[in-house]
Amino acid sequence: MRKQANRGVHASIIKDELDVRQIVNEMISQGEEEGALVMFLGFVKGMVNGIKVMKLKFEAYEPLASNKLAEIVRQESKEVKDIRVYHRVGELKPNDPIIYIFVSAKNRHTAFETAKRVLERVKHEVPIFKLEIREDGEYWVVGDNKRVKRSKLGNDDH
Repeated sequence: MRKQANRGVHASIIKDELDVRQIVNEMISQGEEEGALVMFLGFVKGMVNGIKVMKLKFEAYEPLASNKLAEIVRQESKEVKDIRVYHRVGELKPNDPIIYIFVSAKNRHTAFETAKRVLERVKHEVPIFKLEIREDGEYWVVGDNKRVKRSKLGNDDH
């Protein structure tokens, strides 16, 4: 089996939106043996369980989060030509993009499966913290869509 040359691996914590078209065009132009490019875009929901979401705040200790993101991308790059993952931090409004995952591979099955694994690993392994500000209060979003009401220090509601 011939090893793929010019493998691209990129992972970043970012604040601003990306030009998706530019990245897709770049990845397609660099691949001669690839026949598939999968892109996943996760964005802020406007409603959760019937409750309006005003914004999400994403926070991370960026050196640690960036290193973990890069580690995941490196580990998942074995069967594909190019993987690029970008996760945003800061305050985002409904419909704002949160995470971008791009995977190019020789076939669609490999591209889809790799993108899915990368997404699940990012959600469970990268230390990025998400605070959801909704009509009914503020909630920390923890694994698998569980929400924990944010408590204010010094607030004795018990």
